[in-house]
Amino acid sequence: QVQLVESGGGLVQAGGSLRLSCAASGSIFSLYVLGWYRQASEKQRELVATITRSGTTKYADSVKGRFTISRDNAKNTVDLQMNSLKSEDTAVYYCNAYPPNYWGKGTLVTVSS
Repeated sequence: QVQLVESGGGLVQAGGSLRLSCAASGSIFSLYVLGWYRQASEKQRELVATITRSGTTKYADSVKGRFTISRDNAKNTVDLQMNSLKSEDTAVYYCNAYPPNYWGKGTLVTVSS
């Protein structure tokens, strides 16, 4: 069992930056594939970025070159550095640990244009 708690969301102007952090507790953090997902209003949840145990990363095309995912297995954290934010990045961002699929409660990111 893994508990995930996100932090770092907020209101930022377009072009600005935010850093999201997810703190995990419970089972062995290093075993999981970790990810960030987001859900905008009236839209389905979508993948933003994932990072494997060995550090291999994957990004949605919409965030490539702007967002960076990282993990610290010693601290049990996974972060998402978001730069050059756009209004379409506005969403609730969720931390995920897989398998099987643990989710945090989410943190709201609002980008004003």
